Amino acid sequence: MAIYEINGGTPLSGTVTISGAKNAAVAILPAALLVKGQCRIENVPDISDVRILLEMLRGMGARIEQPEAGVVVMDCTDVGFCQPDSVLVKKLRASYYLMGVLLSRYGRSLVALPGGCSFASRPIDQHIKGFKALGAAVTETDEYVSMEPGPNGLCGNRVSLDVVSVGATVNIMLAATLLPGQTVIENAAKEPHIVDLANFLNTMGARISGAGTDTVKIRGVEALQGGTYAIIPDQIEAGTYIAAVAATGGDVLVKNVIPKHMECITSKLEEMGAEITNYDDSIRIRSSGKLCGTTVKTRPYPGFPTDMQAQICVCMALAGGTSRLTESVYETRFFGYCTELESMGAYIQVEGKTATVYGKESLHGATVRARDLRAGAALVIAGLAAEGVTRVENIHYVERGYERLIEKLTALGAKIRRVEEY
Repeated sequence: MAIYEINGGTPLSGTVTISGAKNAAVAILPAALLVKGQCRIENVPDISDVRILLEMLRGMGARIEQPEAGVVVMDCTDVGFCQPDSVLVKKLRASYYLMGVLLSRYGRSLVALPGGCSFASRPIDQHIKGFKALGAAVTETDEYVSMEPGPNGLCGNRVSLDVVSVGATVNIMLAATLLPGQTVIENAAKEPHIVDLANFLNTMGARISGAGTDTVKIRGVEALQGGTYAIIPDQIEAGTYIAAVAATGGDVLVKNVIPKHMECITSKLEEMGAEITNYDDSIRIRSSGKLCGTTVKTRPYPGFPTDMQAQICVCMALAGGTSRLTESVYETRFFGYCTELESMGAYIQVEGKTATVYGKESLHGATVRARDLRAGAALVIAGLAAEGVTRVENIHYVERGYERLIEKLTALGAKIRRVEEY
């Protein structure tokens, strides 16, 4: 078992380069199954979620090469219909995107129910609603979802989502890409990685418009052809490093970002007292480590992202005064890390969807356990800011979404190492 051992209390300084977006990569790589021809996908993050997904796609018959760091070359021309490995599917939440991909390319699908972080049930009812609207006959069991054409066949249709769902928006886009007719998704999610997926598919010959708005239109095409595409920078990875500097103090230039995507995060940290300077493709953050309280409510993009909830909570725990943090997407997310922060000296009261955070001058080191990806990132930030030594367990969650975390933090002056324990 590996842990992170952190000697905290050191301000961060220097330059960090952000990797490709995890949430875009885990949608774009399955989407390559829709392409007849070779796809060269660049800026692919080297994280465990991507490695699992590539193993899954290889098992389905995709020819995959990785000629250099951050580059995946994939040819799925000769891939026939098959069921993805259920053991691998259960390790990765985003494996449910194979449902839409297989339905689009082969007209049928058989995929095990996915795994991933367990901070919320995250049902796929909106995905199923979309597939049924496209004409699929869906059978659900406790283990699998299978689909085949319904009595009227598969074709485009209008789908109005009951709630804004990133996963459902992506899956319906994928399913509709090769189906005849036009599909319209109403109340669609607007996240940057949805726009990135649409741009990838359009580069390969799809006809998708409206991505990034609440109405996405997909006019089905007969086939997609190969091409080259670079994944956008990771908004949440960038936000995590920015939050770390705000909490510890320091001066860091965060490179390879899209500042527009970061405004929902940086505006709150500015409000708390950090100094933010935006450039064309980078952001500089300077912080004395002395922050003031604020109020945050997570919302779908362009609101404050739920995936940054835990990280900003650490900043609140070190800020003067009282802060309030309301979770409107996954209300059980607080239980993945608040108790761990309290063991480090934080004072947090959770009532339903809201956490009230009473700021403290400092935190102290402790042994803590990550319970999901972003909770683990928050505990790393807390360890960097705390006095003494922090040991973070269950780091496999963190490594699902952060490429070369130790290397990047060490280059900024952090005293952190990965320790193998038996």
